[in-house]
Amino acid sequence: MTRVLVVEDEPQIVRALRINLGARGYEVDAAPDGRAALDLAARRHPDVILLDLGLPDMDGTEVIRGLRGWLTVPIIVLSARHASAEKVRALDEGADDYVTKPFGMDELLARLRAAVRRAAPAEEAAVVSTEAFTVDLAAKKVRRDGADVRLTPTEWHILEVLVREAGRLVGQKQLLREVWGPAYEKETNYLRVYLAQLRRKLEPDPARPRHLITEPGMGYRFEA
Repeated sequence: MTRVLVVEDEPQIVRALRINLGARGYEVDAAPDGRAALDLAARRHPDVILLDLGLPDMDGTEVIRGLRGWLTVPIIVLSARHASAEKVRALDEGADDYVTKPFGMDELLARLRAAVRRAAPAEEAAVVSTEAFTVDLAAKKVRRDGADVRLTPTEWHILEVLVREAGRLVGQKQLLREVWGPAYEKETNYLRVYLAQLRRKLEPDPARPRHLITEPGMGYRFEA
């Protein structure tokens, strides 16, 4: 299910979007201001964001800038500002599309579908296998010795990020941003704890990991 974050302070617009998006199978979160939007984006990991520029606590372009420091999902701006300079500024900050209020719901939904399609990752191996375990990225499952391995949502998110970047170093800050959000960039102890848990569940010899590798002082790497 595609998760949409609606950042809008007008309750009637939020209500209309909730009804129309929900009826089409989208899962909707809503934030009334910029700070709530940044917090929800970090905690809920939306697939696409609908963002009003005229927010009560900060300009929407500031929100785009904050999100683009660590998030790559599509951002569609919804705004009553018609000036081309405003549109250019929002797009330059990292927005993917700009819809002017008042807007037609059919047009907005079409733009949302197009944005999600463009953001879809290139085709990749759905199942990644090692000597000890297999990771099914599509089904979000891990199997070891013929049985499913129960992972917490956070453990799965860390593993998924590393597996999708197989063979490449994922920096500590990048991993913390992707899993917990930008406010947690210095909490490297979180990574030590969760990587230790993952190794206990997946590595044949957790003390000598072969697949979940630590690069001291830099980050982590998944090796199949």
